[in-house]
Amino acid sequence: MPVPFLDLRAQHDPVRAEILAAIGDVIDRSAFAGGPVVAQFEEEFAAFCRTRRSVGVGNGTDALWFALLALGVGPGDEVITAPNSFMATAEAISICGAKPVFADVDEQTYTLDPRLLERAITPRTKAIIPVHLYGQMADMDPIMEIAGRRKLAVIEDACQAHGAEYKGRRAGSIGHAGCFSFYPGKNLGAWGEAGAVTTNDPKVAEKIAVLREHGQQAKYQHSVVGWNGRMDGIQGAVLRVKLKGLERGNAARRENARLYSERLAAIAGVVAKPPAGQGTPVYHLYVVEVEERDRVLQDMAQRGISCAIHYPRPIHLQKAYRELGLGVGSFPVAERCAARILSLPMYPELTPAQIETVAAELKSVVSPAKPTEVLHA
Repeated sequence: MPVPFLDLRAQHDPVRAEILAAIGDVIDRSAFAGGPVVAQFEEEFAAFCRTRRSVGVGNGTDALWFALLALGVGPGDEVITAPNSFMATAEAISICGAKPVFADVDEQTYTLDPRLLERAITPRTKAIIPVHLYGQMADMDPIMEIAGRRKLAVIEDACQAHGAEYKGRRAGSIGHAGCFSFYPGKNLGAWGEAGAVTTNDPKVAEKIAVLREHGQQAKYQHSVVGWNGRMDGIQGAVLRVKLKGLERGNAARRENARLYSERLAAIAGVVAKPPAGQGTPVYHLYVVEVEERDRVLQDMAQRGISCAIHYPRPIHLQKAYRELGLGVGSFPVAERCAARILSLPMYPELTPAQIETVAAELKSVVSPAKPTEVLHA
């Protein structure tokens, strides 16, 4: 039984008619760039995240960039984040003119290790970006305590954590701002590019709303240098429809993760780490650790099982950040995880039979049967 890594058609077919009708309404209203449909989604997404405000933007990278700018990050500043994220986390810092500074991650959760955070702080540090990786939130209480004591801004990279919780609080509601991507494969995905920033600070929300509109506070009145970072009306319409099913989809992901964990527990050579006890993850990805990861990836593909790697090279070892002078061994936990992590198929519509197939094939790949020994008389 072939198993795809992600099946967006299975997700979209049940709501296709409703989404097309919502897009038709955008066409009838000519509300294509920002506008009332986006404003409705902003209100609904803020309610979902349990924040006072949400500001729709063009994509997740815009969300990170605008949040940093709104919180005063600029040239000469440093921002601490994790080295095992997607490039956009550090990229947004660099686009502000600031310098990304990395702290290693906790080997159980793959998120920023608060125990290592304080040693990365310098007089130039302006903000911290904890990354809620794979749908599990970082350990936010100690991060917020350190940030409060050192007077630093905290921006949650929640691009993989729509609806995740930490001690009953939603992703994007704890820091000074939370940043979301609605790339099509996310737990809440658009039919193109889109993003949002959540915040409980109206001043931060207003700054981001100005930045996304070329720095306009009123038409042709530009108070700052901004950018064209609006959310499309069509994407707002798609997201409004899909938001209604997000809780149900996240619950299905958790059930799929439970089934995976049960079936993988007895497989020698496969490490599936349990979620942190203080939160409720949403399993944007289900990751395991294996030896000979690249071989395992290829062998699974040959058996019709599509897996992936998130991410094969930590940010500090990317050519783009060579000038930071950080070599192999700088962040050993992140580097070790990058060499071992394999992402298994994960989406709400994944069936128990498909999970059984993935587990069985993974067992055969990781622990291949030895050839029968021939006995000679």
